[in-house]
Amino acid sequence: MDYQALADLLFPDITGTIADFEAKYPPRSLPEGAVVTRIAPSPTGFVHLGNLYNAIGERLARQTGGVFYLRIEDTDQKREVEGAVEAVIDAMEYYGVKFDEGALANGAETGAYGPYRQRQRRELYQTAAKSLVLRGLAYPCFCTEEELQQMHAQQEAAKDNYGYFGKYAVWRDRSLEDIRAQIAAGREWVLRFRSEGDPSHTVEVLDGIRGKLHVQENFTDFVLLKSDGIPTYHFAHVCDDHFMRTTHVIRDESWLATLPIHVQLFDTMGWQRPVYCHTATLMKMDGSSKRKLSKRKDPELALSYYREAGVPQEATWLYLLTVLNSNFEEWYLEHPTASSREFTFSLEKMSTSGALFDLEKLDHISRDYLSRQSAEAVYDGLLAWAKDYDPALAERMMRKADFYRAAIGVGRGGDKPRKDYGSWRDAAAFLSFYDPETFAVTDPIPERADGEMKQAILSGYLETLNFSDTAEEWFDKVKALTDALGYAVQPKKYKKNPEAYKGSIVDVTNLLRVALTGRQNAPDIREISAVLGEEETRRRITACMEA
Repeated sequence: MDYQALADLLFPDITGTIADFEAKYPPRSLPEGAVVTRIAPSPTGFVHLGNLYNAIGERLARQTGGVFYLRIEDTDQKREVEGAVEAVIDAMEYYGVKFDEGALANGAETGAYGPYRQRQRRELYQTAAKSLVLRGLAYPCFCTEEELQQMHAQQEAAKDNYGYFGKYAVWRDRSLEDIRAQIAAGREWVLRFRSEGDPSHTVEVLDGIRGKLHVQENFTDFVLLKSDGIPTYHFAHVCDDHFMRTTHVIRDESWLATLPIHVQLFDTMGWQRPVYCHTATLMKMDGSSKRKLSKRKDPELALSYYREAGVPQEATWLYLLTVLNSNFEEWYLEHPTASSREFTFSLEKMSTSGALFDLEKLDHISRDYLSRQSAEAVYDGLLAWAKDYDPALAERMMRKADFYRAAIGVGRGGDKPRKDYGSWRDAAAFLSFYDPETFAVTDPIPERADGEMKQAILSGYLETLNFSDTAEEWFDKVKALTDALGYAVQPKKYKKNPEAYKGSIVDVTNLLRVALTGRQNAPDIREISAVLGEEETRRRITACMEA
Protein backbone atom coordinates (compact mmCIF):
# COMPACT_ATOMS: atom_id res chain seq x y z
CA MET A 1 0.00 0.00 0.00
CA ASP A 2 1.26 3.46 -0.92
CA TYR A 3 0.33 5.26 2.30
CA GLN A 4 1.41 8.65 1.00
CA ALA A 5 -0.95 8.28 -1.96
CA LEU A 6 -3.75 7.12 0.36
CA ALA A 7 -3.20 10.02 2.74
CA ASP A 8 -3.25 12.54 -0.11
CA LEU A 9 -6.39 10.92 -1.54
CA LEU A 10 -8.24 11.13 1.78
CA PHE A 11 -6.92 14.51 2.93
CA PRO A 12 -6.00 16.54 -0.18
CA ASP A 13 -6.37 19.87 1.64
CA ILE A 14 -4.21 18.98 4.65
CA THR A 15 -0.67 20.18 4.02
CA GLY A 16 0.53 20.79 7.59
CA THR A 17 2.09 18.29 9.97
CA ILE A 18 1.87 17.28 13.61
CA ALA A 19 5.13 19.16 14.14
CA ASP A 20 3.40 22.38 13.09
CA PHE A 21 0.84 21.98 15.86
CA GLU A 22 3.51 20.97 18.38
CA ALA A 23 5.17 24.30 17.65
CA LYS A 24 1.87 26.19 17.83
CA TYR A 25 0.91 24.61 21.19
CA PRO A 26 4.18 24.15 23.09
CA PRO A 27 4.39 22.66 26.60
CA ARG A 28 3.12 25.14 29.17
CA SER A 29 5.56 27.03 31.35
CA LEU A 30 4.20 26.09 34.78
CA PRO A 31 5.60 25.03 38.16
CA GLU A 32 6.52 21.38 38.55
CA GLY A 33 3.48 19.36 39.53
CA ALA A 34 1.03 21.97 38.26
CA VAL A 35 -2.33 20.49 37.26
CA VAL A 36 -3.85 21.47 33.91
CA THR A 37 -7.40 20.24 33.67
CA ARG A 38 -10.80 21.15 32.30
CA ILE A 39 -14.45 20.49 32.02
CA ALA A 40 -15.55 19.74 28.48
CA PRO A 41 -19.35 19.64 28.26
CA SER A 42 -21.43 19.16 25.16
CA PRO A 43 -23.60 22.24 24.43
CA THR A 44 -26.93 20.48 25.00
CA GLY A 45 -28.40 23.12 27.31
CA PHE A 46 -28.53 20.71 30.25
CA VAL A 47 -26.00 21.71 32.90
CA HIS A 48 -25.97 18.92 35.45
CA LEU A 49 -24.58 18.12 38.84
CA GLY A 50 -21.82 16.06 37.26
CA ASN A 51 -20.46 19.20 35.58
CA LEU A 52 -20.03 20.81 38.99
CA TYR A 53 -18.83 17.52 40.51
CA ASN A 54 -15.99 17.32 37.99
CA ALA A 55 -15.27 21.05 38.19
CA ILE A 56 -13.43 20.12 41.37
CA GLY A 57 -10.48 20.10 38.99
CA GLU A 58 -10.45 23.87 39.36
CA ARG A 59 -9.35 23.46 42.97
CA LEU A 60 -6.56 21.09 41.99
CA ALA A 61 -5.36 23.66 39.46
CA ARG A 62 -5.47 26.45 42.05
CA GLN A 63 -3.65 24.38 44.68
CA THR A 64 -0.78 23.57 42.31
CA GLY A 65 -0.40 26.79 40.33
CA GLY A 66 -1.91 25.15 37.27
CA VAL A 67 -4.63 25.97 34.72
CA PHE A 68 -8.35 25.24 34.57
CA TYR A 69 -10.08 25.75 31.23
CA LEU A 70 -13.43 25.31 29.50
CA ARG A 71 -13.57 23.30 26.28
CA ILE A 72 -16.81 22.83 24.38
CA GLU A 73 -17.25 19.43 22.73
CA ASP A 74 -19.64 20.50 19.99
CA THR A 75 -18.95 17.91 17.32
CA ASP A 76 -22.55 16.63 17.46
CA GLN A 77 -24.47 19.51 15.89
CA LYS A 78 -27.80 17.68 16.15
CA ARG A 79 -27.73 17.90 19.95
CA GLU A 80 -26.54 21.49 20.20
CA VAL A 81 -28.90 23.98 21.85
CA GLU A 82 -28.62 27.72 21.29
CA GLY A 83 -27.30 29.51 24.37
CA ALA A 84 -25.96 26.28 25.90
CA VAL A 85 -22.39 27.54 26.21
CA GLU A 86 -23.60 30.65 27.99
CA ALA A 87 -25.65 28.43 30.32
CA VAL A 88 -22.55 26.43 31.29
CA ILE A 89 -20.50 29.56 31.90
CA ASP A 90 -23.30 31.17 33.91
CA ALA A 91 -23.80 28.07 36.06
CA MET A 92 -20.09 27.71 36.82
CA GLU A 93 -19.79 31.41 37.62
CA TYR A 94 -22.79 31.13 39.98
CA TYR A 95 -20.96 28.42 41.92
CA GLY A 96 -17.71 30.34 42.02
CA VAL A 97 -15.90 28.23 39.42
CA LYS A 98 -13.55 30.43 37.43
CA PHE A 99 -11.79 29.47 34.21
CA ASP A 100 -8.28 30.63 33.38
CA GLU A 101 -8.89 30.19 29.68
CA GLY A 102 -11.29 28.66 27.22
CA ALA A 103 -14.64 29.34 25.62
CA LEU A 104 -16.50 32.53 26.52
CA ALA A 105 -20.03 33.69 25.82
CA ASN A 106 -21.16 34.69 22.33
CA GLY A 107 -18.47 32.72 20.51
CA ALA A 108 -15.52 34.51 22.12
CA GLU A 109 -12.65 32.82 23.91
CA THR A 110 -9.45 33.53 25.80
CA GLY A 111 -6.18 31.64 25.94
CA ALA A 112 -3.29 30.60 23.72
CA TYR A 113 -4.31 26.94 23.24
CA GLY A 114 -7.57 27.44 21.37
CA PRO A 115 -9.84 27.32 19.56
CA TYR A 116 -11.68 25.88 22.56
CA ARG A 117 -14.66 24.69 20.54
CA GLN A 118 -14.03 21.37 18.85
CA ARG A 119 -15.86 22.23 15.65
CA GLN A 120 -13.25 24.94 15.02
CA ARG A 121 -10.36 22.46 15.39
CA ARG A 122 -11.11 20.38 12.31
CA GLU A 123 -7.73 21.02 10.67
CA LEU A 124 -5.90 19.76 13.75
CA TYR A 125 -7.89 16.52 13.91
CA GLN A 126 -7.48 15.85 10.21
CA THR A 127 -3.74 16.54 10.39
CA ALA A 128 -3.46 14.00 13.22
CA ALA A 129 -5.62 11.56 11.29
CA LYS A 130 -3.52 11.98 8.14
CA SER A 131 -0.37 11.28 10.17
CA LEU A 132 -1.86 7.93 11.18
CA VAL A 133 -2.74 7.10 7.56
CA LEU A 134 0.84 7.91 6.53
CA ARG A 135 2.04 5.40 9.13
CA GLY A 136 -0.35 2.71 7.94
CA LEU A 137 -2.32 2.99 11.20
CA ALA A 138 -5.63 4.27 9.82
CA TYR A 139 -7.76 3.45 6.80
CA PRO A 140 -11.12 4.32 5.23
CA CYS A 141 -14.09 2.03 5.76
CA PHE A 142 -17.10 2.11 3.42
CA CYS A 143 -19.37 -0.25 5.35
CA THR A 144 -23.00 0.75 5.45
CA GLU A 145 -25.08 0.75 8.62
CA GLU A 146 -26.87 -2.38 7.38
CA GLU A 147 -23.57 -4.19 6.83
CA LEU A 148 -22.42 -3.29 10.33
CA GLN A 149 -25.68 -4.60 11.78
CA GLN A 150 -25.22 -7.88 9.89
CA MET A 151 -21.68 -8.11 11.26
CA HIS A 152 -22.99 -7.64 14.79
CA ALA A 153 -25.60 -10.34 14.28
CA GLN A 154 -22.91 -12.76 13.03
CA GLN A 155 -20.78 -12.07 16.09
CA GLU A 156 -23.76 -12.60 18.35
CA ALA A 157 -24.61 -15.91 16.68
CA ALA A 158 -21.00 -17.08 16.90
CA LYS A 159 -20.70 -15.82 20.50
CA ASP A 160 -17.69 -13.86 19.35
CA ASN A 161 -16.35 -10.56 20.64
CA TYR A 162 -18.23 -7.56 19.35
CA GLY A 163 -16.58 -4.92 17.23
CA TYR A 164 -14.85 -4.23 13.95
CA PHE A 165 -11.74 -6.45 14.02
CA GLY A 166 -10.06 -9.47 12.42
CA LYS A 167 -12.15 -11.15 9.74
CA TYR A 168 -14.95 -8.67 10.36
CA ALA A 169 -12.71 -5.73 9.42
CA VAL A 170 -13.45 -6.12 5.72
CA TRP A 171 -11.87 -2.81 4.66
CA ARG A 172 -8.73 -3.16 6.72
CA ASP A 173 -6.51 -4.48 3.93
CA ARG A 174 -8.28 -3.37 0.76
CA SER A 175 -6.17 -2.08 -2.09
CA LEU A 176 -5.69 1.55 -2.99
CA GLU A 177 -7.53 0.85 -6.26
CA ASP A 178 -10.60 -0.41 -4.39
CA ILE A 179 -10.57 2.66 -2.21
CA ARG A 180 -10.18 5.01 -5.20
CA ALA A 181 -13.13 3.34 -6.91
CA GLN A 182 -15.39 3.77 -3.89
CA ILE A 183 -14.47 7.42 -3.49
CA ALA A 184 -14.97 8.02 -7.22
CA ALA A 185 -18.43 6.49 -6.87
CA GLY A 186 -19.26 9.01 -4.14
CA ARG A 187 -19.45 6.43 -1.35
CA GLU A 188 -19.28 7.81 2.19
CA TRP A 189 -16.47 6.57 4.40
CA VAL A 190 -15.29 6.75 7.99
CA LEU A 191 -11.67 6.62 9.05
CA ARG A 192 -10.81 3.69 11.32
CA PHE A 193 -7.80 3.12 13.53
CA ARG A 194 -5.80 -0.02 12.65
CA SER A 195 -5.41 -1.69 16.03
CA GLU A 196 -2.72 -4.25 16.71
CA GLY A 197 -4.18 -4.98 20.14
CA ASP A 198 -4.87 -8.45 21.50
CA PRO A 199 -7.98 -9.11 23.67
CA SER A 200 -5.92 -11.55 25.76
CA HIS A 201 -3.51 -8.78 26.75
CA THR A 202 -3.95 -6.10 29.40
CA VAL A 203 -2.56 -2.59 29.67
CA GLU A 204 -1.53 -0.95 32.94
CA VAL A 205 -3.03 2.49 33.54
CA LEU A 206 -2.41 4.72 36.55
CA ASP A 207 -5.72 6.25 37.58
CA GLY A 208 -5.43 9.34 39.78
CA ILE A 209 -8.25 8.12 42.02
CA ARG A 210 -8.20 4.33 41.68
CA GLY A 211 -4.47 3.71 41.49
CA LYS A 212 -3.07 1.08 39.14
CA LEU A 213 -5.61 -0.44 36.77
CA HIS A 214 -5.13 -3.32 34.36
CA VAL A 215 -7.53 -2.98 31.44
CA GLN A 216 -8.06 -5.21 28.43
CA GLU A 217 -6.04 -4.03 25.46
CA ASN A 218 -8.18 -2.52 22.71
CA PHE A 219 -8.35 -4.83 19.69
CA THR A 220 -11.07 -3.17 17.60
CA ASP A 221 -10.59 -0.86 14.65
CA PHE A 222 -12.66 1.95 16.13
CA VAL A 223 -13.74 5.05 14.21
CA LEU A 224 -11.50 8.12 14.32
CA LEU A 225 -13.38 10.39 11.91
CA LYS A 226 -17.05 10.14 11.01
CA SER A 227 -18.31 10.39 7.44
CA ASP A 228 -18.57 14.19 7.68
CA GLY A 229 -14.90 14.45 8.67
CA ILE A 230 -15.76 15.29 12.29
CA PRO A 231 -13.86 13.25 14.89
CA THR A 232 -15.41 10.89 17.40
CA TYR A 233 -15.10 11.77 21.08
CA HIS A 234 -12.29 9.24 21.40
CA PHE A 235 -10.07 10.90 18.83
CA ALA A 236 -11.02 14.52 19.49
CA HIS A 237 -10.41 14.50 23.22
CA VAL A 238 -7.05 12.76 22.83
CA CYS A 239 -5.88 15.35 20.30
CA ASP A 240 -7.25 18.23 22.37
CA ASP A 241 -5.88 17.06 25.69
CA HIS A 242 -2.45 16.62 24.15
CA PHE A 243 -2.27 19.96 22.36
CA MET A 244 -3.92 21.85 25.24
CA ARG A 245 -1.32 20.17 27.44
CA THR A 246 -3.85 18.69 29.85
CA THR A 247 -2.25 16.80 32.73
CA HIS A 248 -5.39 15.42 34.41
CA VAL A 249 -8.68 14.28 32.87
CA ILE A 250 -11.42 14.15 35.52
CA ARG A 251 -14.50 12.31 34.30
CA ASP A 252 -17.19 9.85 35.34
CA GLU A 253 -16.34 6.17 35.77
CA SER A 254 -18.70 5.32 32.90
CA TRP A 255 -15.74 6.20 30.62
CA LEU A 256 -13.65 3.36 32.07
CA ALA A 257 -15.02 1.06 29.36
CA THR A 258 -13.36 3.13 26.63
CA LEU A 259 -10.14 3.82 28.53
CA PRO A 260 -8.24 1.14 26.50
CA ILE A 261 -9.02 3.06 23.30
CA HIS A 262 -7.81 6.34 24.75
CA VAL A 263 -4.52 5.09 26.16
CA GLN A 264 -3.88 3.20 22.92
CA LEU A 265 -4.30 6.42 20.96
CA PHE A 266 -1.96 8.35 23.25
CA ASP A 267 0.65 5.62 23.05
CA THR A 268 0.36 5.26 19.29
CA MET A 269 0.66 9.01 18.73
CA GLY A 270 3.72 9.03 20.97
CA TRP A 271 2.12 11.50 23.35
CA GLN A 272 2.33 11.41 27.14
CA ARG A 273 -0.86 10.12 28.67
CA PRO A 274 -2.68 12.48 31.03
CA VAL A 275 -3.60 11.15 34.45
CA TYR A 276 -7.13 9.85 34.03
CA CYS A 277 -9.22 10.32 37.17
CA HIS A 278 -12.48 8.40 37.07
CA THR A 279 -14.93 9.72 39.65
CA ALA A 280 -17.61 7.58 41.26
CA THR A 281 -20.96 7.83 39.52
CA LEU A 282 -23.58 9.86 41.39
CA MET A 283 -26.22 7.45 42.69
CA LYS A 284 -29.46 7.69 44.62
CA MET A 285 -31.58 5.28 46.59
CA ASP A 286 -34.61 4.00 44.72
CA GLY A 287 -36.50 1.92 47.23
CA SER A 288 -33.97 -0.47 48.72
CA SER A 289 -31.49 -0.31 45.83
CA LYS A 290 -29.11 2.22 44.36
CA ARG A 291 -29.31 3.55 40.84
CA LYS A 292 -27.59 6.19 38.75
CA LEU A 293 -29.10 9.67 38.82
CA SER A 294 -31.21 10.05 35.70
CA LYS A 295 -31.90 13.17 33.64
CA ARG A 296 -35.36 11.82 32.87
CA LYS A 297 -36.33 10.65 36.36
CA ASP A 298 -34.49 12.94 38.76
CA PRO A 299 -34.94 16.73 38.61
CA GLU A 300 -32.18 17.08 41.19
CA LEU A 301 -29.60 16.10 38.56
CA ALA A 302 -29.97 19.54 36.93
CA LEU A 303 -27.95 22.34 38.52
CA SER A 304 -30.90 24.65 37.87
CA TYR A 305 -32.85 22.62 40.47
CA TYR A 306 -30.64 23.91 43.29
CA ARG A 307 -30.46 27.43 41.95
CA GLU A 308 -34.23 27.73 41.62
CA ALA A 309 -34.72 26.23 45.09
CA GLY A 310 -32.17 28.67 46.43
CA VAL A 311 -29.74 26.24 48.04
CA PRO A 312 -26.80 28.53 48.88
CA GLN A 313 -23.78 27.97 46.66
CA GLU A 314 -21.44 27.39 49.59
CA ALA A 315 -23.83 24.87 51.15
CA THR A 316 -23.91 22.99 47.84
CA TRP A 317 -20.11 22.86 47.82
CA LEU A 318 -20.01 21.78 51.46
CA TYR A 319 -22.24 18.85 50.60
CA LEU A 320 -20.43 17.93 47.37
CA LEU A 321 -17.11 17.91 49.18
CA THR A 322 -18.48 15.41 51.72
CA VAL A 323 -19.24 13.18 48.71
CA LEU A 324 -15.98 13.93 46.91
CA ASN A 325 -13.39 13.64 49.70
CA SER A 326 -13.58 11.18 52.58
CA ASN A 327 -11.72 13.50 54.96
CA PHE A 328 -13.75 16.65 54.32
CA GLU A 329 -16.36 16.14 57.05
CA GLU A 330 -13.66 15.75 59.68
CA TRP A 331 -11.96 18.91 58.43
CA TYR A 332 -15.25 20.80 58.41
CA LEU A 333 -16.04 19.83 62.00
CA GLU A 334 -12.71 21.35 62.99
CA HIS A 335 -13.25 24.46 60.83
CA PRO A 336 -17.03 25.12 60.92
CA THR A 337 -16.73 28.79 59.97
CA ALA A 338 -14.07 28.39 57.28
CA SER A 339 -14.77 28.66 53.56
CA SER A 340 -14.75 25.31 51.75
CA ARG A 341 -12.08 26.87 49.52
CA GLU A 342 -9.63 26.60 52.42
CA PHE A 343 -9.86 22.80 52.35
CA THR A 344 -6.99 21.06 50.53
CA PHE A 345 -8.63 18.75 48.04
CA SER A 346 -7.02 15.39 47.31
CA LEU A 347 -7.62 12.90 44.50
CA GLU A 348 -6.39 10.07 46.72
CA LYS A 349 -9.27 10.69 49.17
CA MET A 350 -11.97 10.37 46.52
CA SER A 351 -14.40 7.45 46.65
CA THR A 352 -14.14 4.71 44.03
CA SER A 353 -17.64 3.31 44.57
CA GLY A 354 -21.01 4.82 43.68
CA ALA A 355 -21.37 8.17 45.41
CA LEU A 356 -24.78 8.26 47.08
CA PHE A 357 -26.46 11.61 46.58
CA ASP A 358 -28.74 12.40 49.52
CA LEU A 359 -31.03 15.44 49.33
CA GLU A 360 -31.89 15.14 53.02
CA LYS A 361 -28.24 15.39 53.97
CA LEU A 362 -27.81 18.37 51.65
CA ASP A 363 -30.74 20.06 53.39
CA HIS A 364 -29.24 19.27 56.81
CA ILE A 365 -25.88 20.76 55.82
CA SER A 366 -27.56 23.79 54.28
CA ARG A 367 -29.70 24.43 57.38
CA ASP A 368 -26.61 24.23 59.55
CA TYR A 369 -24.72 26.57 57.23
CA LEU A 370 -27.50 29.18 57.10
CA SER A 371 -27.99 29.07 60.86
CA ARG A 372 -24.41 30.29 61.31
CA GLN A 373 -24.63 33.19 58.90
CA SER A 374 -25.31 36.75 60.02
CA ALA A 375 -28.77 38.23 59.54
CA GLU A 376 -27.25 40.65 57.02
CA ALA A 377 -25.73 37.82 54.97
CA VAL A 378 -29.01 35.89 54.97
CA TYR A 379 -30.93 39.02 54.01
CA ASP A 380 -28.57 39.66 51.08
CA GLY A 381 -28.71 36.04 49.89
CA LEU A 382 -32.50 35.84 50.11
CA LEU A 383 -32.94 39.16 48.34
CA ALA A 384 -30.62 38.13 45.49
CA TRP A 385 -32.59 34.91 45.01
CA ALA A 386 -35.96 36.67 45.30
CA LYS A 387 -35.07 39.15 42.57
CA ASP A 388 -34.87 36.21 40.14
CA TYR A 389 -37.52 33.86 41.50
CA ASP A 390 -39.94 35.83 43.73
CA PRO A 391 -40.11 39.47 42.60
CA ALA A 392 -43.00 40.26 44.96
CA LEU A 393 -40.91 39.18 47.95
CA ALA A 394 -37.92 41.16 46.66
CA GLU A 395 -40.09 44.28 46.43
CA ARG A 396 -41.33 43.85 50.01
CA MET A 397 -37.82 43.14 51.31
CA MET A 398 -36.44 46.32 49.76
CA ARG A 399 -39.41 48.40 50.92
CA LYS A 400 -39.19 47.04 54.49
CA ALA A 401 -35.50 46.18 54.72
CA ASP A 402 -35.06 46.82 58.46
CA PHE A 403 -38.18 44.81 59.26
CA TYR A 404 -36.94 41.79 57.27
CA ARG A 405 -33.45 42.00 58.74
CA ALA A 406 -34.97 41.96 62.22
CA ALA A 407 -37.19 38.98 61.34
CA ILE A 408 -34.22 37.05 59.96
CA GLY A 409 -32.26 37.82 63.12
CA VAL A 410 -34.76 36.07 65.43
CA GLY A 411 -33.25 32.90 66.89
CA ARG A 412 -29.89 33.61 65.28
CA GLY A 413 -26.63 33.50 67.19
CA GLY A 414 -25.67 31.71 70.38
CA ASP A 415 -24.58 28.11 70.81
CA LYS A 416 -27.82 26.65 69.43
CA PRO A 417 -29.14 28.86 66.62
CA ARG A 418 -32.40 27.85 64.99
CA LYS A 419 -32.24 25.84 61.77
CA ASP A 420 -35.61 26.63 60.26
CA TYR A 421 -34.65 26.57 56.57
CA GLY A 422 -31.98 25.25 54.25
CA SER A 423 -32.85 27.14 51.07
CA TRP A 424 -34.00 30.59 50.05
CA ARG A 425 -37.30 29.16 48.85
CA ASP A 426 -37.89 27.61 52.29
CA ALA A 427 -36.73 30.82 53.95
CA ALA A 428 -39.28 32.80 51.95
CA ALA A 429 -42.04 30.44 53.05
CA PHE A 430 -40.89 30.41 56.67
CA LEU A 431 -40.50 34.18 57.03
CA SER A 432 -43.85 34.92 55.40
CA PHE A 433 -45.67 34.98 58.75
CA TYR A 434 -43.80 38.09 59.88
CA ASP A 435 -45.05 40.33 57.11
CA PRO A 436 -48.70 41.44 57.57
CA GLU A 437 -49.01 41.34 53.77
CA THR A 438 -48.37 37.58 53.67
CA PHE A 439 -49.42 36.44 57.15
CA ALA A 440 -51.75 33.43 57.12
CA VAL A 441 -52.91 30.95 59.75
CA THR A 442 -51.92 27.43 58.67
CA ASP A 443 -52.03 25.40 61.90
CA PRO A 444 -55.04 24.62 64.10
CA ILE A 445 -55.52 25.96 67.61
CA PRO A 446 -54.12 23.47 70.17
CA GLU A 447 -57.03 21.27 71.23
CA ARG A 448 -56.48 21.87 74.97
CA ALA A 449 -56.40 25.64 74.45
CA ASP A 450 -59.44 26.03 72.23
CA GLY A 451 -63.00 27.20 72.86
CA GLU A 452 -63.57 29.21 76.04
CA MET A 453 -59.98 28.68 77.12
CA LYS A 454 -58.73 30.36 73.94
CA GLN A 455 -60.55 33.55 74.92
CA ALA A 456 -59.34 33.35 78.51
CA ILE A 457 -55.70 32.75 77.58
CA LEU A 458 -55.50 35.43 74.90
CA SER A 459 -57.44 38.09 76.82
CA GLY A 460 -55.37 37.39 79.93
CA TYR A 461 -52.18 37.63 77.89
CA LEU A 462 -53.21 40.98 76.39
CA GLU A 463 -54.05 42.40 79.84
CA THR A 464 -50.53 41.77 81.13
CA LEU A 465 -48.56 42.34 77.91
CA ASN A 466 -45.95 45.06 78.41
CA PHE A 467 -43.31 45.59 75.72
CA SER A 468 -40.90 47.09 78.26
CA ASP A 469 -40.73 43.83 80.24
CA THR A 470 -37.48 41.89 80.27
CA ALA A 471 -37.49 38.34 78.97
CA GLU A 472 -37.63 37.03 82.53
CA GLU A 473 -40.53 39.32 83.47
CA TRP A 474 -42.41 38.36 80.34
CA PHE A 475 -42.04 34.64 81.03
CA ASP A 476 -43.03 35.04 84.70
CA LYS A 477 -46.31 36.58 83.53
CA VAL A 478 -46.93 33.72 81.08
CA LYS A 479 -46.31 31.19 83.87
CA ALA A 480 -48.64 33.08 86.23
CA LEU A 481 -51.38 33.13 83.57
CA THR A 482 -50.84 29.44 82.91
CA ASP A 483 -51.20 28.57 86.58
CA ALA A 484 -54.20 30.86 87.14
CA LEU A 485 -56.15 29.20 84.31
CA GLY A 486 -55.53 25.67 85.59
CA TYR A 487 -52.69 24.60 83.30
CA ALA A 488 -49.50 22.93 84.53
CA VAL A 489 -46.54 25.29 84.46
CA GLN A 490 -44.26 22.25 84.29
CA PRO A 491 -45.15 19.89 81.42
CA LYS A 492 -43.86 16.91 83.41
CA LYS A 493 -46.53 17.47 86.05
CA TYR A 494 -49.24 17.40 83.41
CA LYS A 495 -47.89 14.18 81.90
CA LYS A 496 -47.74 12.59 85.34
CA ASN A 497 -51.26 13.65 86.36
CA PRO A 498 -53.25 14.90 83.32
CA GLU A 499 -56.61 14.74 85.15
CA ALA A 500 -55.49 17.53 87.49
CA TYR A 501 -54.90 20.10 84.76
CA LYS A 502 -56.54 21.52 81.63
CA GLY A 503 -53.23 21.09 79.83
CA SER A 504 -49.70 22.43 80.18
CA ILE A 505 -47.78 25.60 79.47
CA VAL A 506 -46.96 24.07 76.05
CA ASP A 507 -50.63 24.41 75.07
CA VAL A 508 -50.68 28.02 76.24
CA THR A 509 -47.54 29.06 74.37
CA ASN A 510 -48.54 27.12 71.24
CA LEU A 511 -51.83 29.04 71.20
CA LEU A 512 -49.87 32.29 71.38
CA ARG A 513 -47.65 31.07 68.50
CA VAL A 514 -50.66 30.27 66.33
CA ALA A 515 -52.17 33.68 67.10
CA LEU A 516 -48.94 35.51 66.24
CA THR A 517 -47.47 33.36 63.47
CA GLY A 518 -50.26 31.08 62.26
CA ARG A 519 -48.10 28.08 63.25
CA GLN A 520 -47.44 26.00 66.32
CA ASN A 521 -43.74 25.66 65.48
CA ALA A 522 -42.11 29.08 65.42
CA PRO A 523 -39.30 30.97 67.16
CA ASP A 524 -39.47 32.71 70.55
CA ILE A 525 -42.81 34.49 71.03
CA ARG A 526 -41.30 37.53 72.71
CA GLU A 527 -38.69 38.00 69.96
CA ILE A 528 -41.36 37.66 67.29
CA SER A 529 -43.50 40.28 69.03
CA ALA A 530 -40.56 42.68 69.14
CA VAL A 531 -40.23 42.38 65.35
CA LEU A 532 -43.97 42.74 64.75
CA GLY A 533 -44.33 45.71 67.08
CA GLU A 534 -46.99 46.22 69.74
CA GLU A 535 -49.77 47.35 67.41
CA GLU A 536 -49.47 44.35 65.06
CA THR A 537 -49.00 41.94 67.97
CA ARG A 538 -52.19 43.09 69.67
CA ARG A 539 -54.07 43.12 66.37
CA ARG A 540 -53.17 39.49 65.61
CA ILE A 541 -54.07 38.24 69.08
CA THR A 542 -57.39 40.09 68.97
CA ALA A 543 -58.13 38.66 65.52
CA CYS A 544 -57.46 35.15 66.84
CA MET A 545 -59.84 35.75 69.74
CA GLU A 546 -62.56 36.81 67.35
CA ALA A 547 -62.02 34.02 64.84
